[in-house]
Amino acid sequence: MADGADKIVGRTLSSIDEIGTAQWNALANPSPETYNPFVSHEFLSALEASKSVSAETGWAPMHLVVEDAGELIGAAPLYAKGHSQGEYVFDHHWADALHRAGGRYYPKLLSAAPFTPVPGPRLLAKTAETKATLAGLLREAAAQLGMSSAHANFITEEDKAILDAAGFLTRMGEQYHWFNRGYERFEDFLGELASRKRKQVRRERREASENLTIKRLTGPEITERYWDAFWLFYQDTGARKWGHPYLTRTFFRRVAESMGERILFIVAEYNNEPVAGALNFIGGDALYGRYWGCTEDIPFLHFELCYHQAVDFAIERKLSRVEAGAQGQHKIARGYEPVPTWSAHWIENESFRDAIARYLVAEREQTGMEIEALKDYTPFRKTQQ
Repeated sequence: MADGADKIVGRTLSSIDEIGTAQWNALANPSPETYNPFVSHEFLSALEASKSVSAETGWAPMHLVVEDAGELIGAAPLYAKGHSQGEYVFDHHWADALHRAGGRYYPKLLSAAPFTPVPGPRLLAKTAETKATLAGLLREAAAQLGMSSAHANFITEEDKAILDAAGFLTRMGEQYHWFNRGYERFEDFLGELASRKRKQVRRERREASENLTIKRLTGPEITERYWDAFWLFYQDTGARKWGHPYLTRTFFRRVAESMGERILFIVAEYNNEPVAGALNFIGGDALYGRYWGCTEDIPFLHFELCYHQAVDFAIERKLSRVEAGAQGQHKIARGYEPVPTWSAHWIENESFRDAIARYLVAEREQTGMEIEALKDYTPFRKTQQ
């Protein structure tokens, strides 16, 4: 993958650590205001060093980089996938259909933040031209490596336009995000809710915190005692949701060391013992809720730690939004609003690509209608006409 005239070279790396932290981060997060922790070198390196992603787990790193006369000008976090687990953009039925037709769907290429359904940049570059080069190289890499397809999950609007121009098929999903409309206090936010919904949130917060101490911890405040407690929470949730946790204990140790100031742990304690917790990552303008777990089943505590406390923190830090992860229409009643998410897909087999394209047209229409319909169920007071 090279252009000799311009000395532009594209290649893949088997480890993120083949590129220096500062070099990668200069492309991944060039602005503090838009910092996304999940494409940072620190996050991706922790996944690899902890063996959370590897060929053995079906996430073989193949990061794509573009260099101009030896200078890194573009990159994309990229993996050879042997399955579709941990992606949150579900294509298992595509794999089944191709298999029934006599084809082979795996391995495939995926540009994503592993196990992380958070929208963010995937084509990491300072110019649209280099981003377009990366999009083309994704297709080229899939063809050269004999992959069935190349995918980019939870992409930004900018990357969506570039991948669309490169012939990728666009897929729409939905999530629920909370938006900060200049609130100074949590009560300001509550003031915008309909009376019944406002009372519901107050009741949830009151009952969830009864007899408990709730703390918000960052950086060194999250001592080893709290990490051990969180690990128990995470294992329990992972076992119930996925059969086994995706991430290892070493991963959390690594991110605690390399990006602890970007981590918020909201913990509930009873008699000084942690009984539930929610782990969040702090972005440049957003709080990202990622993992939750508990050892005690306490009514409304999930809502308090994962949603209400997150909103409280975002208001304090003047963050523009809270992204609380995939799925969950119950978030709407807590002030989280339905928004579209996007992924892009290149299918090598032409006839299969055409079939997927037709399917996605219908799916986008259905998802768009659902998002619009769900907006009617937000808890905010209706504007008088």
